[in-house]
Amino acid sequence: MISFMGRILSVDYGKKRTGLAVTDPMQIIANGLTTVSTVELWPFLEKYCVQEKVERIVIGQPFQPNGKPSENLARVENFFGRWCNAHPEIPIEYYDERFTSVIAHRAILDGGVKKKNRRENKGLVDEISATIILEDWLTSKR
Repeated sequence: MISFMGRILSVDYGKKRTGLAVTDPMQIIANGLTTVSTVELWPFLEKYCVQEKVERIVIGQPFQPNGKPSENLARVENFFGRWCNAHPEIPIEYYDERFTSVIAHRAILDGGVKKKNRRENKGLVDEISATIILEDWLTSKR
């Protein structure tokens, strides 16, 4: 018998846009979900967590390559604390997101996405970054 768990959702939190990715219910495969305006993130997540069984949220912890905090870290920590207080039933944890944007840009280029499409869909990098965070997190747990 197959038992279904809740999905794991990852967040690549940005100042303007936030990329989201999610696992299948068996937590095997990470897929890009969407990119939302960061001001719309909270209501989006609350609605999504009602529609889907989300077991855990993994949020990218932004550090610079030298290990120093990025300018976005304070915003991420604010969101993290707010989520912990409002939704203790859905744990949230940090995962190091260094280099995910670089890897996402490379994947887009290697995938042959045209320059015009890259300009028009800036959220694609955020969604792919969230997917990379989630894939790395899943690998670290196996």
